[in-house]
Formats: sequence, C-alpha cells, structure tokens
Amino acid sequence: MTTRSTVHSSLFKALFLTLWLAAGPHVAAGQSGNVLTPLLVSQIHAVGSVSVAPDGRFIAFTRVVPRDPLKENGPAWVELHVIDVQTREQRPYVTGSVNVSRIDWTPDGSGISFLSRRPGDERTSLYVIPVGGGEAKRVLSFDASISSYDWCPSGKSVLFLAEEAAPRNAEALPYEPEVYEEGLRNTHVWIAEPGGEEKPKKLPLDGSVTQAVWHPSKNQIAVTLAPTSLIDDFYMYQRVRVVDAATGRVLSAVENSGKLGRIEWSPDGSHIAMLSGADINDPSDGRLLVAPASGGKPVELSPGLEGDFMDFAWVDEEKIAFIGARGVQTVYGHIGRDGESMETVITEDGPVLTSFSVTGGGDLVAFTAETPEHPSEVYLLGKGRRAPERLTVSNGWLSDIRLAPQEAVTFKARDGLELEGVLIRPLDAVAGRRYPLILVVHGGPEAHDTNGWLTNYADLGQVAAARGFAVFYPNYRGSTGRGVTFSKLSQGDPAGKEFDDLVDAVDHLIGIGLVDRSKVGVTGGSYGGYATAWLSTRYTDRFAAGVMFVGISNKISKVGTTDIPDEEYLVHARKRPWENWTFFLERSPIYYAAQSRTPLLILHGKEDPRVNVGQSHELYRHLKLHGNAPVRLVLYPGEGHGNRNSTARLDYMVRSLEWFEHYLQGAGDSAPAARIDREDVRSSGVRP
Repeated sequence: MTTRSTVHSSLFKALFLTLWLAAGPHVAAGQSGNVLTPLLVSQIHAVGSVSVAPDGRFIAFTRVVPRDPLKENGPAWVELHVIDVQTREQRPYVTGSVNVSRIDWTPDGSGISFLSRRPGDERTSLYVIPVGGGEAKRVLSFDASISSYDWCPSGKSVLFLAEEAAPRNAEALPYEPEVYEEGLRNTHVWIAEPGGEEKPKKLPLDGSVTQAVWHPSKNQIAVTLAPTSLIDDFYMYQRVRVVDAATGRVLSAVENSGKLGRIEWSPDGSHIAMLSGADINDPSDGRLLVAPASGGKPVELSPGLEGDFMDFAWVDEEKIAFIGARGVQTVYGHIGRDGESMETVITEDGPVLTSFSVTGGGDLVAFTAETPEHPSEVYLLGKGRRAPERLTVSNGWLSDIRLAPQEAVTFKARDGLELEGVLIRPLDAVAGRRYPLILVVHGGPEAHDTNGWLTNYADLGQVAAARGFAVFYPNYRGSTGRGVTFSKLSQGDPAGKEFDDLVDAVDHLIGIGLVDRSKVGVTGGSYGGYATAWLSTRYTDRFAAGVMFVGISNKISKVGTTDIPDEEYLVHARKRPWENWTFFLERSPIYYAAQSRTPLLILHGKEDPRVNVGQSHELYRHLKLHGNAPVRLVLYPGEGHGNRNSTARLDYMVRSLEWFEHYLQGAGDSAPAARIDREDVRSSGVRP
C-alpha cells in the first residue's frame, strides 16, 4: 500500500556548513559531538538509479538532490552523472534545477537517453546527451508527456508510452465538474523515428499499457496490459502479451496472474522473464517467473523460496542474475532459466542492494546499495569479484556524524512464530539503563525493513537515537522478504496476530533490559498508520504516544473511499465489508476511541487517493469528542499518500520528533505548540 522513497550531490556541502555551523557545529539538542538533526536529514542526497553502458566503459546514474526546505516547498531535483569505470572519474552531465528520469543508453552506446521536461517543453520529452559530453538534445516530443520508452535494437526507432489526448469540447460550459472514474484515458504504445518527420504511430491495443519492451531481433513487442488506467487494475490485473510492432496484433498471451513487476526478453528472444505474484492472492510481485515467448502459463523459478526476488536481468540465454531479499538482508546471485543451479555471489554480509544494471555476459554489474552508515550509492562488481566496491560518496559529511549502533534482531511472537526486525540503540547508551522506545511500523503490509539506511523524513531513526531513544523496525507477519507463505499469514485477520506481533516486539525489548515499559511510542504510515491507530486505541495501556501518518481508522469506510478496493480485498481482507460488517467495525481503531489514553498526533496529505483523508478526520473527531488524551490533526495541502515536497517533509519530521520528546521524555502534559517556525527547525525541533 505504500512505498518507501529515498532522497539524497556536492553543492550540498556549502548549504550544510552554512546552516549547521550557524546553529552550532558540535552540539545538537544537548548531545555532545556531531549528530543527525531533522534539518540535516532534509539535505541528504542519494543515488536513484544506475545504467551500465553496453561496452561496460561507463556507468550513468541519477542523484536525488532535495530542495532547501527553508526556502521552497517542492520535490527533489534529479540529476544525471556518469562514472568512467576505468579511471573512476565522476562527471556531472545534467545538473541543477532538473528532473531526469528513465535513464538508458542508446543501442550503440554513444549517448545516454532520459526523460525530462526542460525549459521550453510543454510536456515530458525524450532527450539524448553524448557520452563524450555536450548539450542534451531533445529527440522526441509528443502531444502528451512520455512516461516510458524503449529503443529498437537497431536504434532507428523508439517506442514510448503516453496517455491518449484528452477530448476537446468546443461547446463545454465555462465550468466543468469532474466525473469520478469515468472518462479515463488509457496509456498506449506509440512508435516513432527520433528526428523523423512522420507522426508517431499508435498501436491499437485493448486496455492501458504499463510496460513495453522490444524483442531483441524481431519486430515484436512484449507489453503488459491492464483493463483500464485505474490503479486497482494496475496492481491486480496486468497481463503479458506479445504483439506485432507493425500492426499491434496480439501474437501470444502469457497467462500470468496476480501482481506484476518488470518484464524482460531473454537475449535470444525465446523467453520472457518477469517479477510476479505466485497467484492472485500473493501480496507482492516477489516471484521470478519465466514463460516461452509463444505464450502459456509461466513457470516459477525456485518455488517455496523463503525470500523474495527484488530485481533481475538476463545474463545469457540460460542464466538470470537477480537481487533477492532474505529477511532484513539482501543477496545477489544467478539462477538458471529452468530454476536450477542457483548461486549466491554477494552474500547477506554485503550492503543492502536495491537495484542493478549488468552488461551482457554479466562481466560488470553496477548496483544501487545502502548500509546502516549511508543512504543509496553506486557500487561496482567486477568480473570474478564477490564483494562490490563503492564508487560514489554523495554525503561525505556523514563520515563526521556520530551514528548509533544498528543491528538485526530476532524475536518470537506469543504463538512461537520467529520474527525479525532492525534495532537502532540509543547513541551512547549505558549498560543497564532503560530507554524510551519508538516503534516504527512499515506500511503495506507487503513491505519490509532491511538492515540498511533507516533515517528519512518519515523514519526518525538515527535522529531519535541521538536524542536517547531506542528505535525498532519490526517485520511483522505479512511482511515481504520471507516468501509467499509468510506474506500471507496476516490475510483475513486485519489488526489480529499481525499487530499482536508489534506488542510482542516491545515485550522482547523490555525483556532484554533496554526499554522502559512506561515510555513506548509508535509511529508508521499507511498500514503502519493503521497499526499506530490500533495500538493507540486498542492497546492504549501499552503506548504512551503515537504519531499516525496517512493511516486507516475505519475499515468499513476505508473500502468505500480508496482507489484500490480490489487489492484490499484480494491480498489483505479476503472478504468484503458486507460479508461481516461487525468484524470490520471491530477491527477499526475508531471502535476503541472511547478507551484511548494515548496522546496521538495525526498527519495526512489532503489529496491522498489511497487512504482518504477522511480516515484521519474520523479518528480525530472520535478522540476529540471523548477528550481523554491530547490529539492533533495536521493536514498537508497538495500532498498525497506520503509527502513529496521539501518543507512538508521537514515539518513532518520536526513535529513527530517533538511529539515523542514531549510525551516520552518531557513533561507530557498539554500538547506542544502547534506552530513550527524556522527557529524550531534550526534547533532541531526541540523547544523549552
């Protein structure tokens, strides 16, 4: 239900020094030494994606550069950089106030292509910049923004995805209302010759296209089709088809089912590999499947694997490279096309791998990867090597920041199920002393936390640890990373054993002598927000503070207001509300609002289509009417299911930290002041 975003160049250092030194270079919130603050977190850069040149000489990558939240509220910029593999020299190619996406190499390797909307563009267009340097040139624009593209192997043509043009009505009234979920515009495949005079040709396919990939040698395209452009259809009903590139005629159908991730042709074009759900009820696309290009039912590689496939690429006709999740760690390896001969190259001891790009034959692999000490960077694995080499340092100043110890933790639920999580201990913790805890619950629940970088605007992580908190990220039942069976354990039982696991995680940390039972807080977004609301009402006696983000409070009205009702039904609830109204009501936090004594901060984007903002309004109103504990509702105009913009992100982190400090470390009386200003931010959100 949610996704975790990463944010992250070098022009940052000047801004960092100006702002940080102005506030005091060696002291933050009473802690000795250099520690992370909300303002510093808001300025972290990260690598977004990587792409290796066909000949392996260069690695193109994007760097995500946040805007200054004290000056403007906007999404991060995304730059294009290139690394010379032989010399390790890094060069900026497209930087500044830019947004680069979908980076790739032209088939001959002479240029880097990307999508961007640059000055003078009405819509997102396709650009190419020569690898030898020079200005980026727009090679293709269209009547609508281009959302994706793929080069024909010859390089003469390119296919791209774009929505069909909106119909124009000359007789329309001066005001026209929006008719909900009607008049949808599908996304289509178009084929064009960059620089040519002919108009792009649209393929007449029935449905909305979400992916399209050229055959390695034939005039054929593999596409993924959803019935409509609705997000529910995207999640649950994408299907793979092979079509003729000249006519759009369907040549074969792959009978995949359930959620679908990336697809890719084998080098000889005989097979198509894909990330997919094992079935329609699998909550994630974590299985690796292969189907003959002639169609039919795909075969799952390594069925029963107690882990997930996260990314893949064909190495040759018989072998596929992959990144796999194994609990809170990741691995990189190879597997045969028939599912045999699985080999691990980078073990769980390496960095947390998130994506990769590989040359033909697999001689060189570039990764995006993170560790507990730094966010996403570029790593390189050379031929014959088994440990990747870090190539980029996007935040050199982090080496001077004092970080708290972080470790993977295993504990048992009350029914004996073994669970995992990641613990960040308080910085400078003293043995034998108990500390307040912030429990950070991930969303989904088809997601999981890894033992990598765990600090961003919505995850207090190292910022809270520097202020004397223990911070724990539990992978409760229903999380991904441990196979299909584990990820289905919570289905049909919302707020049941899955959230009992969270209480059991707290009890484990109390049991090992680390946590003060009377000073436990909980936070999370989306499904993690649901958990926060549940623990702050149903388990109010166990939690002294909560911060709920874009969360669920009423399981009945949530179904009627979300844009993913089928996803909710098929991979979560497994029944509709009208099948048992009482059950859904009793699994709703509002049902327990009268007994809540937990101070709750509720935050929500006003334009959230996934979890309607009314979910927060409902819980706020019920808690306010009962009046048993402080409650505050903060709404972010222009934000959806999570905050994208710089100041909104910083505001969120400062408020969350302040709420927990007030109720878990401070007086815990009336709520902190509602207003956040620059001085609060410069002092890291700590007020007298």
